[in-house]
Amino acid sequence: MLIPPYMPGGLDAITERLVPELKDRGLFDTEYIGTTFREHLGLARPRGRAS
Repeated sequence: MLIPPYMPGGLDAITERLVPELKDRGLFDTEYIGTTFREHLGLARPRGRAS
């Protein structure tokens, strides 16, 4: 979790400085294979209540 030290400019610093650095290091995904947030995180689909 990231908490910028001030708003809204702190978010600009994260997106303009931190994200590019993480991309350069291969630690920030730029493409996703799934179509849902759950798939992006690699989580299994939960069983339904009737199952």
